[in-house]
Amino acid sequence: MALRFLGAIAAFAALALVSTGAASSWMDDTPSREWQTAQADDPLRERPKRATQRRFVSLRSDEVNVRVGPGVRYPVKWVFRQKAIPVEVVQEYDTWRKIRDWEGAEGWVHRAMLSSRRSVIVTGRTATLRRRSSDEAPAVARLARGIVAELGECTPVWCRVEVDGYEGWLRREGLWGIRKDEILP
Repeated sequence: MALRFLGAIAAFAALALVSTGAASSWMDDTPSREWQTAQADDPLRERPKRATQRRFVSLRSDEVNVRVGPGVRYPVKWVFRQKAIPVEVVQEYDTWRKIRDWEGAEGWVHRAMLSSRRSVIVTGRTATLRRRSSDEAPAVARLARGIVAELGECTPVWCRVEVDGYEGWLRREGLWGIRKDEILP
């Protein structure tokens, strides 16, 4: 008897849900209006207006806050403390850019903290800066891992750079801040 009574209550509840239209929203996979509104206000949501053009840029200041999200209300993840470090822009939202550094760390910075001036960073153990774009050319300097250099022109094999008053050519392998097939005049 108790089972029949519970079965009748369940059937009545299902009938009530169907007749009021509540069953379709309860059983449907479509998101609620509140959820849709929250999604529309979420700044991290992809906006279809334009695709991000991935590109290398450099840091404009000696102190750049990298945040968790695109806005000053998001906490700071870390702080860059050196000007001209190359970073890759991987996403854009309004005046904010999501960047990736040479070690793969990502975060958001305001576009005012970025410069279109190009630079590279030495990722190999050491790199020999040469007077000309040739392995036989005299060495100008040896650059250690992590050294940042201002980028000039690039051929398929060599890049002309300047670092601390030294100018010369570096082999492209072991540098980060330039695309594999990118040529700069």
